[in-house]
Amino acid sequence: MTRVKICGLSRTDDIEYANILLPDHIGFVFAESSRRVSPAQAGALRAKLDGRIAAVGVFADAPVELIAGLLADGVIDIAQLHGVEDARYISELKNVSGAAVIKALPARADRSEYEGLADYLLFDAFSADGSGGSGNRFDWSEIGDVNTPFFLAGGLTPENAAEAARAVSPYCLDVSSGVETDGRKDFEKMKRFIEIVRGSSNGRTFRVESD
Repeated sequence: MTRVKICGLSRTDDIEYANILLPDHIGFVFAESSRRVSPAQAGALRAKLDGRIAAVGVFADAPVELIAGLLADGVIDIAQLHGVEDARYISELKNVSGAAVIKALPARADRSEYEGLADYLLFDAFSADGSGGSGNRFDWSEIGDVNTPFFLAGGLTPENAAEAARAVSPYCLDVSSGVETDGRKDFEKMKRFIEIVRGSSNGRTFRVESD
């Protein structure tokens, strides 16, 4: 079954929604972003997160020591790298942390340096400045054959989630802005995205407690 990652959690409400819906992964963004959180904020949010959900930290060319510290402290479980981190960087991070690494790449990029080293790849729509997380969809056919389990990101929504899962059979669909309303995570959109990817609600009823 294709897994689900809800990225860009930054509020207590986001954690509450995740604990109800139980995506496989959530993401804390430490790179430049409107959803960026500090290590202290991420630590406080992680303390409220259901232990069945893996927390991913999103970075871009951050010091290895910073990422390794967040992994050692249990703030995150997996490191997702969106910068120009090379094989040497990833090897060092894996050696000092022992944690899984996701390396984000444009779909057309040469991935030979990372296959067999990164635990997962992530294909995203990259902006003109070379950064990912644009929220735009790209041509999924550009992915081609992949020898490493991969996450698919970029312009995903509840409306195209099923199509994406069928088209490229990713390990995980990674969504952020596609389950937001006015820049904030939307419980109903998160619920619909997860249900669509998983095929059905399996009879479960999701509800947010009102104040």
